[in-house]
Amino acid sequence: MSRVYPFDDAATARAVIDDDGTLVEWNEGARRLLGHPADEVVGRPATVLLAGQDSPATVLLAGQDSPVVPSGGRWEGTVGLRHRDGRTVSVWLLAHRRPPGDGHRGDWLVVTPLTARDPGADDDPLGRAGLIQSPCAVAVYDDALRLRRMNEAMAEVIGLPEERVRGLRIAEIGGKQQSEELEQNMLQVLTTGRPLDIQTFMRTGVDDRARAWLARLAPVTDAEGRVRGVCLAAHDVTDNHRARQRLQLLNEASVRIGSTLDVTRTAQELADVCVPALADFVTIDLLDPQEYGGEPPARITAPVNLRRVAHQSILRGIPEAVAKPGQIEVYPDFSPQADALTAGRTIRTTVAGGDMAQWLTWSSVRGERVREFGIHSSMAVPIQARGLTLGVAVLTRHRCPEPFTDDDMLLAEEITARAAVCIDNARRYSRERETALALQRSLLPRSLPRTAALEASSRYLPAARAGVGGDWFDVIPLSGMRVAMVVGDVVGHGIQASATMGRLRTAVRTLADIDLAPDELLTHLDDLVVRLSEESGGEGSPGEVGATCLYAVYDPVSRRCTLARAGHPSPVVLMPGGEPHQLDLPAGPPLGLGGLPFESADVGLPEGTVLALYTDGLVVSRERAGDTGRQQLFQALRAYADSLDETCDQILHALLPAGGTADDVALLLARTRGLPSSQVATWDIPADPALVAPIRKQVLDELERWSLSEIGFTTELVVSELVTNAIRYGAHPIRLRLIHDPVTLIVEVSDTSHTAPHLRRAKTFDEGGRGLLLVAQLTQRWGSRHTAEGKTIWAELSLLEEDQ
Repeated sequence: MSRVYPFDDAATARAVIDDDGTLVEWNEGARRLLGHPADEVVGRPATVLLAGQDSPATVLLAGQDSPVVPSGGRWEGTVGLRHRDGRTVSVWLLAHRRPPGDGHRGDWLVVTPLTARDPGADDDPLGRAGLIQSPCAVAVYDDALRLRRMNEAMAEVIGLPEERVRGLRIAEIGGKQQSEELEQNMLQVLTTGRPLDIQTFMRTGVDDRARAWLARLAPVTDAEGRVRGVCLAAHDVTDNHRARQRLQLLNEASVRIGSTLDVTRTAQELADVCVPALADFVTIDLLDPQEYGGEPPARITAPVNLRRVAHQSILRGIPEAVAKPGQIEVYPDFSPQADALTAGRTIRTTVAGGDMAQWLTWSSVRGERVREFGIHSSMAVPIQARGLTLGVAVLTRHRCPEPFTDDDMLLAEEITARAAVCIDNARRYSRERETALALQRSLLPRSLPRTAALEASSRYLPAARAGVGGDWFDVIPLSGMRVAMVVGDVVGHGIQASATMGRLRTAVRTLADIDLAPDELLTHLDDLVVRLSEESGGEGSPGEVGATCLYAVYDPVSRRCTLARAGHPSPVVLMPGGEPHQLDLPAGPPLGLGGLPFESADVGLPEGTVLALYTDGLVVSRERAGDTGRQQLFQALRAYADSLDETCDQILHALLPAGGTADDVALLLARTRGLPSSQVATWDIPADPALVAPIRKQVLDELERWSLSEIGFTTELVVSELVTNAIRYGAHPIRLRLIHDPVTLIVEVSDTSHTAPHLRRAKTFDEGGRGLLLVAQLTQRWGSRHTAEGKTIWAELSLLEEDQ
């Protein structure tokens, strides 16, 4: 497609030659020069216009790369061209290589001025403006935007003398997209009469490197004030431009690197920042801490084992990479990586200088990649933070023709130093998180006990960003087939929170073992948290240990559940055939405030009821407002299936984001079971010991109905001892209860006395004192618990053959 110019361009002979050597544009100035109209030459090979085939321009006009064309993409010289009348015309040509882009193919723009314009008389305003002697590059263009005058400084910038290019437009002199844009700005100054400053980044003349320029455009006026042309003053601001680029890159590195506490992500952010601003290909390799006992060594010796953590390239698919992420490679002492690590400083190498020869010979695969992609220089920067060397970043160039400079090295070291601190922070965080997570998992139950009272399933997820916290859960078998469920949350994250959680969980199990009521248990737990807070604080200032807890005890015989909470969310209940709802429990204060009471609530739960106990990380987040999380939990429970495990997964999938949560999450699901009345037998015990014998007979009959006659003798002895003790030391009324499931028979004797029994060592000639010792020997375990009416002494006998 032909370009449209704002002025008559017949004063310049212009032609465009495609990459295959075909003429695709031919203007009126070219016809005036050689006599050929456009329809006779457009579409034909440009070489037909050459008077001789031995000219250096032969390859150029053929549309081929030429050794006479410098890397800047410009060629100029005198060529013999064939006129339409057969004569040869000697013409000076200026040719610009224009790369492909924006949907058009690459081509050559070839121009020459038809007449060299007179620079003008001394009283000509254009002439006077061009005579300014200044170290700044200055050029003056007339009202047709054709060059009239320029000083020596501008001739050096362009790389051509004034007499050669006088009469050409700036777009024809420069031959680049930026030149055309600059010409449009000059046209604006010419038409408005107002000066204009333009910043651009481009190559000029035969310079291999693009430079930053500040072009100051000002109108040139005559004595009457009429605009007669445009004066262009060019200032090389490359140093300032690159300084701003470095500051911008450093600022970008500060923002982009270290957005997470993940080592791999942080290393990848370092590689992403450096490409393409500083290098064409970047690799990040870190030392493997496990090789050195978990901590990077103080001194590194070659050969070095490095793990590829991240890499980035300007090429799709990163084809330059030899190692894959996660792969460990050995680097000998002559490799740039090992050299930088052992020396503790940046190592710059170039292929042309032979610095990489031994390394590329030893690693033939890398040698092939260097040749394939034209890699010419690299820079190995050690990643160091807090006196430790963590790894090395290797920056490589192949598309950018310039080798790394001292400024590049300083910039790379500054960016790497900032990234090193972030990587070290992530490494330390990961180590602490793994330690805390290991501690947390060791303190949480590995599996939940199987009980006759309920079926349970659980999940624990550490926080994705804040780390492991103090959430915990537990299921604790109690006497009388009852079971306790507990969920708690310690304030804070990290090892300290996990350790505090472990102490509280141990305390809960200890207090549960003595069968405290839920409200009493929380009172004792509150006292413990107060003491822990005092121990963690300094002199005269308490610490900040705090926690919430929910404690529930379910009895499968009565099918009732007693619950109390300390600042913890109430459980959600789904009864058979009902809708999920939250239990209305008294709101107790969080643990650690001290001196405030807790209150229990008692609710009936039909068999098959599902309870969801959880920490607030499940339903509370910044992304959810109000009660949204709890409503989502209700919705997830509505889809409850028979499997508690599947329901746990469905709840987590429905409520938690894919990237993890800001707080850790504990979830405990329990489905209640009821114990049939046929598995429970109860007797009221008379006060007269002589009337106990019929009770023993009834116990044996009940065992026979339960098909448990094989343990009748042992049961009879246990019943006799416990009932006798209750009659002798307890208070009436006294009640005997037998409970059994497939694996356990429980004997319970209750009375209204609050005096707890205890084992004692009977002397040789004592007539009593051996009853409880006998019970302890005959049963799997025994104990006592206080009730509102008094106390209950219980003993468990195993029904499994291997335990009898």
